[in-house]
Amino acid sequence: MNDIVRIPADVEAPDKIIGGFTARQIIIFGGTGVLLYGGYLLLADHVPPLALAVFAVPIAVAGIVLAIGRHDGISLDRYVLAALRHRRAAKHMTRSAAPAPPTWIAARPGPSPSPLRLPARGVTEHGLIDLGPDGVAAVAEVSTVNFALRTAEEQDALVSAFARWLNALSGQVQVLVRAERIDLSAAIADLRNSAPALPHPALSHAAAEHAAFLTDLSARHDLLRRQVLLIVREPAAGPHGSTALRRLDEAARVLSAGGLVVRPLPATAVHALLTSCFDPTAPPLPDGDDVIGGSR
Repeated sequence: MNDIVRIPADVEAPDKIIGGFTARQIIIFGGTGVLLYGGYLLLADHVPPLALAVFAVPIAVAGIVLAIGRHDGISLDRYVLAALRHRRAAKHMTRSAAPAPPTWIAARPGPSPSPLRLPARGVTEHGLIDLGPDGVAAVAEVSTVNFALRTAEEQDALVSAFARWLNALSGQVQVLVRAERIDLSAAIADLRNSAPALPHPALSHAAAEHAAFLTDLSARHDLLRRQVLLIVREPAAGPHGSTALRRLDEAARVLSAGGLVVRPLPATAVHALLTSCFDPTAPPLPDGDDVIGGSR
């Protein structure tokens, strides 16, 4: 008899330690209590109890809110720390050091731009992303299958193939699902150019109507396509670059049993991918444009 084991959707949820509270919440509660108790010991002989309560209540409320509050799925203490880091971080960054302003400018200068440090140092000729001291990363595009339309036996085979790949992992991987805009201008132009050459007038009319439909669809909607990427990372440079590519080959071999096609991205495709991540609204680069230089 098979037992059904329920796995929570949020597998990274922190464990509850005492009374349904996590370790982080208990630390916040404890720190707030220690702060209030220490203040009471220091001020009890010098400040009336009512004045102590006036100062203690806001501190206690702030500690409780920080411990149990959440904002956009993030605990409030993490959110506050992120806000403080953002407040202190540089807001203007440049690729190179900005020159000093001329001495004749009378206006009070603002903060100087900080250097922009990107995690990617370059892209090799084999399509590997050079992460500097963090190693290298190899990227592959993975096809998809419609799981819901498969039979129970086929679904079991798909799950088994994916489980075999997970059990065979020997390093860090990331499965990234991203959406990108589709440009139908080339397809529309091809339809319009080839419509007059079709062997039958009805086919030419259908091609022209389909081109008009695609034109109207592109004008009224933001057309998106889903892209699934598989990224493997090796912690160091040198021979580990070939290790990353070999791990992609192993993933392609194992996942092919589930009908998935794993296609490693060449250097030009990796360039275009990184560019679209920085500026999704920018038009695609022509072939051969070097966005991030570097080779190994």
